Amino acid sequence: MTNLPVHVANSIRERRLLPRGGRILVAVSGGLDSVVLLHLLQGLAAERNWQLTVAHLNHQLRGRSSAADERFVRRLAGKFGFPVVVERADVRTFARKGRLSLEMAARKIRHEFLARAAAQAKARQIVLAHQADDQVELFFLRLFRGSGGEGLAGMSWRSPSPANPKLQLIRPLLNVPRAALREFALARGITWREDASNASPDILRNRIRHELLPLLMRRYQPSLARTIPRVMEIVGGESSHVREAAQRWLRRRRRGSFARLTPAVQRAALRLQLQKQGLAPDFDLIETLRREPDQRVSVEPACAVSRTAGGQVQRHVVQRADFQPGVQDVELRAPRGLLGFGGLQLAWRLVRRAGGHRSAAQPRVEWFDADAVGSPIRLRHWRPGDRFQPIGMPGPVRLQDLLTNARIPREGRRRLVVAEAADGRIFWVQGLRIGEPFKLTPGTRRRLQWRWRPAAKLETPPRSADEPLRRA
Repeated sequence: MTNLPVHVANSIRERRLLPRGGRILVAVSGGLDSVVLLHLLQGLAAERNWQLTVAHLNHQLRGRSSAADERFVRRLAGKFGFPVVVERADVRTFARKGRLSLEMAARKIRHEFLARAAAQAKARQIVLAHQADDQVELFFLRLFRGSGGEGLAGMSWRSPSPANPKLQLIRPLLNVPRAALREFALARGITWREDASNASPDILRNRIRHELLPLLMRRYQPSLARTIPRVMEIVGGESSHVREAAQRWLRRRRRGSFARLTPAVQRAALRLQLQKQGLAPDFDLIETLRREPDQRVSVEPACAVSRTAGGQVQRHVVQRADFQPGVQDVELRAPRGLLGFGGLQLAWRLVRRAGGHRSAAQPRVEWFDADAVGSPIRLRHWRPGDRFQPIGMPGPVRLQDLLTNARIPREGRRRLVVAEAADGRIFWVQGLRIGEPFKLTPGTRRRLQWRWRPAAKLETPPRSADEPLRRA
């Protein structure tokens, strides 16, 4: 890119991104992209009569490096004579308390900070340094997460702030590759701060940047930097059409008409309603609402949503349910038995049969390796910190995460019954798959048949062709 300042000035003018004579807030992290952006805007400020204010959020995630970033941005703003707004945030604590990923917590805190800084600077536009490579990386990030058309469309040149829709986020570098920014900075002797975490392979975006994209461009498509933005533009245009159709339907919603909408418009209508209520519209949630009217789905602590037959998303307050007390130890010595616990009737049967072949599947019936389970077992309810290894998974995971993914409402989770084997590991969770370490295998010698039923009385397991064990 031979003349970067002219290119960026043309983008701003042609797309009418920033008005003349306006107050503008510039988000500056101290990295290459935002530092070059500030230099470019500073070069245009006098001609365009802009009043620029620098905003920097210290995320306090990298110790001394974060503090050094803050000092660097303060000096840079002072060099240009721009006012600077700086805040510090404990992102890790916020993420832990809100049960968010560091990335999501940082994004939320950052946008809220920028909205406050814009109010302080009396600015209506917040300029961000997202560039062309960010768009391509974002495309693959969202592709891997299963995003729909709006997500795959990527970032817009102009969009409302998620913290305050009256503020506009402006991205004047979206058609500028990172290499052009680096070339400009080196040619002008511009210094910037390197974030060491940008090279960490533990971060998916970094693996996309340093591993996946070079491989794709080297082996499959050298013009990826042009083709992916083209795809994003096409997908974005089509998703905008669907969104507009959903908005028209929401404005003049008629009885029974939701069922006649195409699935794409149904999804968009649900997504818009969830976003209006400040809820994350992930695909699984939208599909559950779309397919199952009047089904409550837990989305946040003390909050669930459902969809009426007419397509309206309703929010429900969920009363906090305490963890259920009660423990029952059970000896599996007898060949069969019957008991009640936690609103369930449970029956077991011990069978002497070798091998890993399973009987035909039956509702509410599971088979375990009896020797792996052992005796005695313990029945109890779910507790915080429980870990469980479902069949087919390589290791144990948090039971809470499995229940969340299974869309089991929070108010019902604490009543779920779990069964611990003799060694203390969970081998069964009501409504989930059996435990991997306790499945039938070719080395199985004895089997445990496990049957359960809510509330209603369960008859003692009948004899079958399998020979039951005799009590020793």
